[in-house]
Amino acid sequence: MKHFITALALAATLATPGAAAAQNAGLTANFGEIRLNAGFTPDPYRVNLTAGGSIDAYTDTSLPAACVGDISNAPDYEVTYRAGSLPLVFRTRSSTDTTLIINGPDGRWYCDDDSWGDGDAEVRFNRPSSGTYDIWVGTFNGGTASAALLITETP
Repeated sequence: MKHFITALALAATLATPGAAAAQNAGLTANFGEIRLNAGFTPDPYRVNLTAGGSIDAYTDTSLPAACVGDISNAPDYEVTYRAGSLPLVFRTRSSTDTTLIINGPDGRWYCDDDSWGDGDAEVRFNRPSSGTYDIWVGTFNGGTASAALLITETP
């Protein structure tokens, strides 16, 4: 009975109005998609986009607690990658503090805020898998901002 009550309490909490919506990697990416093979050029590959959105990743229960930033429901960009022996690195560049949230080919979430320094994010896959990487670029302090997503194998 105790487990049943706990399960009901959890279900009620998750159904509470105002809870953040889950990200949907199945939606069409806001700023497009690309297929890249190991050794791609140009390197870095650059995508100009608008970072941010109406979902607070920190309070979104579908994401790990380490994920922060305001993001959209749909990914901002989608990369289908055929891996080789090189690392695969995603970075942000903006005059605003940006964050990265990536749903990798393994279905796991990878998040970063300031690893590339000065408010820019970096998620590095030292041994990347082949498959689809759905990428959200968030803003740390709300709103939206112009940003660039950089994809490189030469960190």
